[in-house]
Amino acid sequence: MAYGAHHSPFLPPHPDLGLAHNCEHCLGWGTVVTRDGEHELCHTCQPEPGDGEYGLGSAC
Repeated sequence: MAYGAHHSPFLPPHPDLGLAHNCEHCLGWGTVVTRDGEHELCHTCQPEPGDGEYGLGSAC
């Protein structure tokens, strides 16, 4: 019997699909599913918070 996904109080992450387009790790989805069944941003194609042009650590 199939069961639905577990409900989480947290919203799923919102990846940048433009960055994920050719990623072989997440197959273009921008997210991966952990062993616990949680979705998280792909570490291969998605920048960490605080990195890059729009991150918290960028200089203005």
